[in-house]
Amino acid sequence: MSDTAVLVNTAVAIVAIVLLIVRFKLNPLIALVIGSCYLGLAAGLGVEGTLTTVATGFGDILAEIGLLIAFGVLMGALLNDLGAIRRLVEGLLRTVGAQRLPHAMALTIATFLQSIFLDVLLVISAPLARAVAPRLGRYGTARMATALAIGLECGIVFTVPGVAALALAGLLGVPLSTYLVYGLVVVIPTVAISITIMSTVFTRGWWKPELDELEPAAVATDALAESSSRSTAAGGDTGAGAGGTAATATGGAGEGALPEPAASEPARPPLLLLFGPLVAALLLVAAGAVTETLEWSNPVVAFLSTPMVALLIGLVGTCLVGRRFMGRPKVEESLETGVRQSGQILLLSGVGGSLAATIEAIGLGDILGGYLSAGSWAPLVVVWVIAAVLHIAVGSVTISAITAAGLLAPVASSLGLDPVLIALAAGAGSLFMVHLTSNTFWLLQTLMGQTTRGTLKSCSVGVSVASVVAMGPILLLSLFL
Repeated sequence: MSDTAVLVNTAVAIVAIVLLIVRFKLNPLIALVIGSCYLGLAAGLGVEGTLTTVATGFGDILAEIGLLIAFGVLMGALLNDLGAIRRLVEGLLRTVGAQRLPHAMALTIATFLQSIFLDVLLVISAPLARAVAPRLGRYGTARMATALAIGLECGIVFTVPGVAALALAGLLGVPLSTYLVYGLVVVIPTVAISITIMSTVFTRGWWKPELDELEPAAVATDALAESSSRSTAAGGDTGAGAGGTAATATGGAGEGALPEPAASEPARPPLLLLFGPLVAALLLVAAGAVTETLEWSNPVVAFLSTPMVALLIGLVGTCLVGRRFMGRPKVEESLETGVRQSGQILLLSGVGGSLAATIEAIGLGDILGGYLSAGSWAPLVVVWVIAAVLHIAVGSVTISAITAAGLLAPVASSLGLDPVLIALAAGAGSLFMVHLTSNTFWLLQTLMGQTTRGTLKSCSVGVSVASVVAMGPILLLSLFL
């Protein structure tokens, strides 16, 4: 088949996937499989070859990242039920003060809390952010909503073990230790600079509370310790996704105080103990990157720093902490919740692998490699544009990142670029224009008390700014890799 025919059929497959998801409301999992099958058949792989490629691609990617995603989500479910997120935000507020909280909270979410399922993390953290917003003045709601949006979305694509980050690394064959290091190099300045830009724009008159907020933000109490010591049956720690949105939105923030622990919550363990296993897991993965860079080999360190082993150690440690402070039945309940949350992510990652395998089998990588010049910044911008267009069309950061990575994975070797750069550029592009088709958009609007107009500013524009800003560190890295 000619190069032109391969390019045309690939374009048709991608457009078909987008239309099936957006126009016909078909589940993304089914749409991606249909697109992969069409592409294989149209490009001449044959029935048997197409089905084998789709199945093999699905299995290969899950074999690489399936357990990592599951371990990360399970850890997040346990930390959620332990009340760790609420307490961490309380600690940040006491440590850095209200005015610095948007940066501190966003950076913490983006770099440290990515084992937690995004909707759960948003449902838990948004009422806390809304309660604190009045302390930041007239633009407090805008600043906190933007900080949440940027921290959440940047974290899932740039930070291990964020679900999109794991998928991008797996699809492009990037060692997770490498992605962890370079992802942090990108996400920290991206989050800090983007929030600063948006805060400046808001305070110059772009944010109008009377038009961009549904109602004045609740007045937060000045004594966080006092609010933490009281108990109420409507605490904000038990949300398990979008289903808990309404209760959480009206429960913590509406009364003007930070959400408080449930009446049945046991003695509060130290935060370091709660997060210790997760920190240990990430440090082990980072140790693998360091030993690889130093070309130092030790079998024990090599085993423990393997991402699967490191995250398993973190999960086991978190389970032990949970048993100590929640009891075995509650731990089992938390794990069941985590298993349910991870199912769709695993399936989407798998079909992303199917698309990538099909594209590789039809030889698209060699064709595109001939059009894009190696060793320049242009290919990374092309990657960003493809992911951005997919996200505008589909409306899901994770789906667009996975689809873009699947499309571009075979191109990495022919471009002469380090695959980690392509993974990061695809992640950056997938952040562009979070809009009305995104669940995050509507959760932020409801939980932060914004109008649609206000959410378009804080979420859509804010995350788009981060998408563009992220290309700065990525292009800078390309000069050295």
